[in-house]
Amino acid sequence: MFKNSILLFTCCLTILVSCTDDREISQSGNLVPQTVVEDLNLPSITINGAKLHAQAFGPADSTLVIVLHGGPGANFKYMLNCISLADKGYRVVFYDQIGSGLSQRFPRSYYLNFGEAAVEKVFYDELTGVINYYKKQPDQKVVLLTQSWGSMLGTGYAAKYPDKVDGLILAEPGGLKWPDIIEYITKSRSFNVWSEELNDATYQDQFITGKTDDHAILDYKLAILSASNTIVGDIQSTLGPNSIYYKSVRNGAVIASVMLEIGEKYQSDFSSGISQFQKNVIFFYSSNNTAYPDSWAQKISAIFPQKEVVKVNGVGHSGMFDQLETWRTITEPKVIKYLNSL
Repeated sequence: MFKNSILLFTCCLTILVSCTDDREISQSGNLVPQTVVEDLNLPSITINGAKLHAQAFGPADSTLVIVLHGGPGANFKYMLNCISLADKGYRVVFYDQIGSGLSQRFPRSYYLNFGEAAVEKVFYDELTGVINYYKKQPDQKVVLLTQSWGSMLGTGYAAKYPDKVDGLILAEPGGLKWPDIIEYITKSRSFNVWSEELNDATYQDQFITGKTDDHAILDYKLAILSASNTIVGDIQSTLGPNSIYYKSVRNGAVIASVMLEIGEKYQSDFSSGISQFQKNVIFFYSSNNTAYPDSWAQKISAIFPQKEVVKVNGVGHSGMFDQLETWRTITEPKVIKYLNSL
């Protein structure tokens, strides 16, 4: 699979070079979409000194549903079917996490300098800032609607700040303790996207020059390496009428790689302290993700004191949200029922 990705990348590069008309591939907007720092027309907010691509829908003073996308390094676009919750009276907030999607990029050293506190100082503090930005009333409820890495992040945040979260909706966190995280990554990838293969592909001058913090080139390479993965059962997103918002998709290679490095070094545990979160949790998993069998769902969800575990048939890892019919008929009704119970 990795050799096929290399061949695909080489072919794409040949086409790219022949079509650039002397434009530099690292120049803003030529290789990947621009971030909010480069394109000032993109909706954004500034949190803790970082400019984030963000959009919110629905009544400003109603229950906040904060959407946490996967990755690290992905983007919120595949979660856009959740906009329909705004029509039901909820305030739905989407944002690309720092270094991800169309949000501002920072050098590897920025994250590494936080050491063991990186997850807290980078992601938890960012989430607190997002909540505070959109929260209009002291008693306004906050619910985290999460998928994959976002579910790991949401779990860790609820464990650390149980009083800041009124509800937690999870969808296939790969793992919460570091050994489980690594086991899931290994099982869920056609090649290990976080392994030496990623380092070789993104940090060596094998195909096009891409130094440690050449974000555009590295993001492009990551997109090529991640283009196909049949194991998790994902198919092309169907976003229905919300597809007008589905554009300028980009992932973040530096944040993806550096957070794995930090996790490996400090053995991150997102489940630590979750027993303090005594509110009910809804935990989704899919039938088509072969790396997420019933036994794995039971193992990962076991740490939550109160939960409802829901298996969603006919879709894969992201399909609970990005497949419109599944969202409308299965996921959304369950989510609304859960929200109404809070």
